[in-house]
Amino acid sequence: GKSLFAILARDVSPQYAARCIARISKLTTRFMMNRGFSIGITDVTPNDELERGKNEEIDKAFKQCNDDIKKLAENKFDALPGMTAEASLEVQMNNTLSQVRNTIGDICLKGLSTLNTALVMAKSGAKGSNINISQMTACVGQQIISGQRVIVDFIDRTIPHFKHKSIDPIAKGFVVNSFFSGLEPYEFFFHTMSGREGLVDAAVKTAETGYLQRRLMKFMEDA
Repeated sequence: GKSLFAILARDVSPQYAARCIARISKLTTRFMMNRGFSIGITDVTPNDELERGKNEEIDKAFKQCNDDIKKLAENKFDALPGMTAEASLEVQMNNTLSQVRNTIGDICLKGLSTLNTALVMAKSGAKGSNINISQMTACVGQQIISGQRVIVDFIDRTIPHFKHKSIDPIAKGFVVNSFFSGLEPYEFFFHTMSGREGLVDAAVKTAETGYLQRRLMKFMEDA
C-alpha cells in the first residue's frame, strides 16, 4: 500500500499509475537490451573477509556443540521441560547450527556489491533469496529433515563415513562447504536427503491442492 504506484493511484488517478507502470516497463526493457543481465562465477566468489568470518563462526558453533556434548557425557547438561537430556541436546545443537548459516549469510551480503547480479535478483524478488546466495558463496549449512538434524538410521550412525554413536555437527548433517568450494561426498549425500524431502512435499501438495480444486469446481458448477 506504500509503493510508488499505490500512492500515484490514490493521489492522482489509477490511469496515471497504469501509464507510469507502462513507461517504466519500456524504459527498463530497453536498458536491459542495451546493458544485458547475466550471472557468472565472479558473482559468487568469496573474498578473504568472508572466509575469515565464516571460519570464525563455524569454529564458535562447533566449540559450543562440543561443550554441550561434553556436559551430557558428564551428566551436567540441563534438560528442557518434558524432555530427556539427549533430546534437549539435539534441540540445542539444532538451534545453534541453524543460526550459523544466517550469521554467515549476513557477513556474505555485507561484502557484496550493489551491482552483484545474484543480489539484484534476490532483492528485486525476481528469483532466489539471501539464503541461496549464502549457500552458493559461503556455507550450505545445517541440513534439516522433518524439523530435526539427520537421524541416526544406519547401525548407530547416519552414514558409514562416521564413528558409531557420533553426534558431532558434521556427522549429523552440517555442510561446512559452499557450492562454490564444492561439497564433500558425505555433505552431498546429506544435501540430497534434505532436497528429497522438498521434492516429496511439493509432489504431495500438488496432488492434494489439485484434488481440492477439482472438488471445489464440481461443487460450484450448479451454484
